Amino acid sequence: MKFKLSFLILFLSTFFLPVYPAVDVALTGKVIDAQTKETLPGAVISIPQLKVTAITNNSGQFSINNLPKKGKFLVQVVYIGYKTLTQTIDFSTTTPLIFALQASVIEGREVVVVGTAVSSNSKQNSTNVSTLTREQLLAPSSTNLIDAISKQVPGVSEITTGPAISKPVIRGLGSNRVVTLSDGVKQQGQQWGDEHGIEIDQFSPERAEVLRGAASLLYGSDALGGVINLLEPLPAPVGEIKGEVVSNYSTNNGLTANSLMLTGNENGFVWRARGSYSNAYSFKTPTGYFPNSGYNETNLSGMIGLNKEWGYSNINVSYFKNNIGFYDPSFNSQGNYIRENGTAFTDADYTNRTIEYPRQDIRHYKIGWNSNFIMPNGQLKVDLGYQKNQRRELDNADPALFFDLSTYSADLKYYIDESNGWQPVFGLSGDYGNSLNKGTEFLVPAYDTYGIGAFGYVKKTWEKSTFNAGLRYDYRRNNGYGLIENNVARFTPFTNTFSNISGAFGYTHEFNDHLNFKANAGSAFRSPNPAELGSNGVHEGTYRYEIGNPNLKPERSYQVDATLEYESKMITGSLGIYENYIHDFIYAANKKGDNITVNDANGNPQLYPVYRYGQVNANLSGFEGSLTIHPTSFIHFENLFGYTYAQNTSLNRPLSFIPAGSLRNTLRFEPKIKHTTDSYVYIGIDNNFAQNRFDPDFETPTSGYTLLNAGIGTTLMLKHQPLRLSVSGNNLLNKAYYDALSRLKPGRLDQTDPTLGVYNMGRNITFGVYIPLQIKK
Repeated sequence: MKFKLSFLILFLSTFFLPVYPAVDVALTGKVIDAQTKETLPGAVISIPQLKVTAITNNSGQFSINNLPKKGKFLVQVVYIGYKTLTQTIDFSTTTPLIFALQASVIEGREVVVVGTAVSSNSKQNSTNVSTLTREQLLAPSSTNLIDAISKQVPGVSEITTGPAISKPVIRGLGSNRVVTLSDGVKQQGQQWGDEHGIEIDQFSPERAEVLRGAASLLYGSDALGGVINLLEPLPAPVGEIKGEVVSNYSTNNGLTANSLMLTGNENGFVWRARGSYSNAYSFKTPTGYFPNSGYNETNLSGMIGLNKEWGYSNINVSYFKNNIGFYDPSFNSQGNYIRENGTAFTDADYTNRTIEYPRQDIRHYKIGWNSNFIMPNGQLKVDLGYQKNQRRELDNADPALFFDLSTYSADLKYYIDESNGWQPVFGLSGDYGNSLNKGTEFLVPAYDTYGIGAFGYVKKTWEKSTFNAGLRYDYRRNNGYGLIENNVARFTPFTNTFSNISGAFGYTHEFNDHLNFKANAGSAFRSPNPAELGSNGVHEGTYRYEIGNPNLKPERSYQVDATLEYESKMITGSLGIYENYIHDFIYAANKKGDNITVNDANGNPQLYPVYRYGQVNANLSGFEGSLTIHPTSFIHFENLFGYTYAQNTSLNRPLSFIPAGSLRNTLRFEPKIKHTTDSYVYIGIDNNFAQNRFDPDFETPTSGYTLLNAGIGTTLMLKHQPLRLSVSGNNLLNKAYYDALSRLKPGRLDQTDPTLGVYNMGRNITFGVYIPLQIKK
């Protein structure tokens, strides 16, 4: 209660912070071609730190009003067919600006990154960051948001339960070791569970930043592997109302996905509204359908706010609801899938969009308040959030497991104005979570969790080099509550407190316009979560019985990485290596013969393997990179590769469930076709190597496989209305394969019920439509 009161006081008090006096300042200028000096109408100018945008008129000119009268801010200029330009602008000058863009067949790496301690262009940022545009996130060849990211960022993989559920894995680390941010607020949705995805509308982000490597300095516990920062669209230019319609259909599981968004800006009063709905029936493998694997998802979100000369202040709200079917395979004597009552599934059942029991009902409610106040000597950024995550697992109309988690969070950062290349930042964050059990079955005890952290960071920039360093302190307390069930102690109360000091430093150097280098070193930590500390029950959807350990210690990570990046007119590429030593790595393990019998909802005995949480020392190392060749303006040969070597050094054996090495090759043609724009044809080959490094106690090897993909798309102009059409095909040869991180692959080594062994999705053709709307200009 005290934390909630403090949270409310902090929320209200920020409205009365002293901000810089309101002065009507305008940023004006024009955008031109660097070679021909011709103006470029339709170029997009944005200032991400202030959340403002503008578009050049027919004369290539722009004007942005209501800006702070002083301060230095990064301005980004984007125009199709030209390299993205980022430039630091001192707002104290009133001289009209001229942005000269270089023609290029690639966008280039010089984009503004905002998910790090100091916003900067990617070349001057020591963190390994990959950015994905709106078009890349909407790639119709992907089944969900995390699937889209993992296919296009080296070093990123996904834990899957069919096409409906994906969890991000960065450099071999997932679940509570990867932080997902949306609207500036850390997503809190029972991340310890592998059998549900992130509760975010796949159509809502405008851009994604993937930070690879430990990021505990900025985000505290859980950022051991990296961060996925999902950025909402910047507000429309002043006076505009615009929007979009997105619609996809996939043949494999009948997936229909639709989204409508509208946004506007009236003299700095900004707003946005979005509604999305997806629905699919059971997915089909090369050997047939997998029963009751359909799902439906509903998303509603909105934003209102002010963008003024003193900064910005926005309120974001969202509602997420997802229903997913589950099935523990059983067969009749003919080898057909059957229900618990013994009846066989029919072809009509497989394509029925009604989800049967057992199923999962996930609901996530979120409100976030995001502000950036321009102060006399710096900026104060405030992100406050409240989230309610409800996870129901149902064998019938009444939920068996029902987790109800409420989370309050606050994050404050103060940026002192840059002076002589020095940029200091100080931050303070805190969170409080309360989880209740409202079902009839139990896995994790009810608990409270409290956390607070503070950090200091400084960045020094020279002409060609940057250096940054920081220090952070964190404290966390977990209280687990006891439970007596049938006169037996199901959960024993526990209280754990953890504290840690983390440090990090990084360095970048631009050798010339084409070649740059970046390196990082530092420590990070992750405190055990309540599921790891206190679990005692059947984890539905994972087909196992889990037992926690209240004596777990925090994980401590020591990591170094280095990356070399190259960019020219014909070739762009990067190559990075990393080493991550984790002391007291937490994982759940099963020993052969360690099983338990539990009666199901119908009173039938079921045998489950027992997974117990423990700790070892671990080492993860690897490399990742990309290489894109542009022999002409209309041919692109793109290649992504990555490999992680993970060892349990305490037991001298491989770590379990580590992604296999991969190599993705895509040949893309972008011909110029009359009456169309942005036309393309591509063919891709995904090579996933065998994963023969596994823990033999409870995992199985995975064979390598190769997938053939292809797609085509174009944008038609219907008078003044663009219409983007696309068709893409995945696994066109209908290859039967198991991904190394699929939770449906063979792996029940107790051999009491060796029924799992469901192939990944077979051939899938997706048709996509995208319509941008310009309602008021």
